[in-house]
Amino acid sequence: MNYASTRNSALKVQSAQAIVKGLSDEGGLYVPESIPALSKDEILALCDKNYVDRAYDIFAKFLTDFSTDELRYCVENAYNDKNFDTKNIAEIAKLKEGRYILELWHGPTCAFKDMALQILPYLLTTSAKKTVDGKQIAILVATSGDTGKAALEGFKDVPGTSISVFYPEDGVSPMQKRQMTTQEGNNVNVCAVKGNFDDCQNGVKAIFTDKDIEAKLAANNVLLSSANSINWGRLAPQIIYYVSTYAQLVKDKEIEYGEKVNIVVPTGNFGNILAAYYAKLMGIPVNKLICASNANNVLTDFINTGVYDRNRQFFTTVSPSMDILISSNLERLLYHLTGENDALINEWFGALKSSGRYEVNADVKKKLGELFWAGCCDDTQTKAQIRKTFEEEHYLLDTHSAVAVKVYDDYRKATGDDTKTIIASTANPYKFGRAVYDAVNGGDQPDDEFELIAKLEAATDTKMPAPLAATKDKAVRFEGVVEKQQMGGVVLDFLSK
Repeated sequence: MNYASTRNSALKVQSAQAIVKGLSDEGGLYVPESIPALSKDEILALCDKNYVDRAYDIFAKFLTDFSTDELRYCVENAYNDKNFDTKNIAEIAKLKEGRYILELWHGPTCAFKDMALQILPYLLTTSAKKTVDGKQIAILVATSGDTGKAALEGFKDVPGTSISVFYPEDGVSPMQKRQMTTQEGNNVNVCAVKGNFDDCQNGVKAIFTDKDIEAKLAANNVLLSSANSINWGRLAPQIIYYVSTYAQLVKDKEIEYGEKVNIVVPTGNFGNILAAYYAKLMGIPVNKLICASNANNVLTDFINTGVYDRNRQFFTTVSPSMDILISSNLERLLYHLTGENDALINEWFGALKSSGRYEVNADVKKKLGELFWAGCCDDTQTKAQIRKTFEEEHYLLDTHSAVAVKVYDDYRKATGDDTKTIIASTANPYKFGRAVYDAVNGGDQPDDEFELIAKLEAATDTKMPAPLAATKDKAVRFEGVVEKQQMGGVVLDFLSK
């Protein structure tokens, strides 16, 4: 299995090279040359396996330059009861009307990013030994809240690596910020950026393509890589939980093999829903992929019109991990939908960079409509959904999963489709305690975050997860705030120490 760049389809590398580099030299994203298929027998065989073995089987199809021992080492060290609070790794909660909440937040940082970022350090260090043995790997991360902490936790004190995380100064929840700024580890650095997530993401991409920075790092035997979902090693693990969930529902006799399901994903950077698209291409019977956005509804408009336009008001919302106007992984989807036409990708994304806008052709627009349904909701609707779901089903949603549930309800009303549906739940509600408390209880809130958490626990008869509770007594280590133009200097200063 080779990987091509979305902006140069003639460029071919193996998976280890794609994982180490993260981004291709001309700024493209790596995609597999072909999507491996799962036969009926293979899917049925997965039903009787645990998450580790399912992960191994799927990775073996994509990472063909990894040996059996290397893959087993990666999956067994990532997916275990040391890192996750459930042996199933991902749990499935059943709600009414054929809705299944896929809980992807049972890892050490209580967010879905753990599903990929617990294994990425193993994939990356294994890949580095194959391709750039002896070099130090410097990980760069732009985060809208969850990726940063999950990456920090995954890479802390991993030999041969360092990690720098940038987050928008006022664009994460208090708990997300506390998780990152109290991070332990000798090889980690965290810095706030004056701006939004897109500023952070563009800043990281600029560092990757800055030849002066590349030369300075190369002189010190340092190679840049990424833990954002632009890295194939971050995206591939996300395919697994959709395949695994389908197999588990068949095993649990909730569905029959071959029965189609809808998949709903609260979407920002488009990586999580792209992974569901890849699962569909592999043979998982998916009826409709439902893209749920908050008030930053650039993806909703794009899927419904074929026009991507980031020239719009940016909203800071109660679902900050979705506060994004440039969805990087959309590039991978469009590469596939255009028949791997790198010229079109360069044209469209060149226009996005220069003017903030592009429009896809009629053929791609038609394919988007066949594959996806898109909707959005604002903060008021998000909080109303949290309250409704808690009152009717005594299930507490976070502010991102609530967007997905609300948009799914809108989809069902609009289409009448009652296909059984998997809804990706991307974070534990206690990561967004203030908004969740306001949704279910209202009224005045104490200023102290942990006093508020205690009130939320009492009001809902639920408990804050231990990893979040542990941040209460940790000292803040990182307080830096910079302009986006200073990010490269922050990285160089950190790596020179």
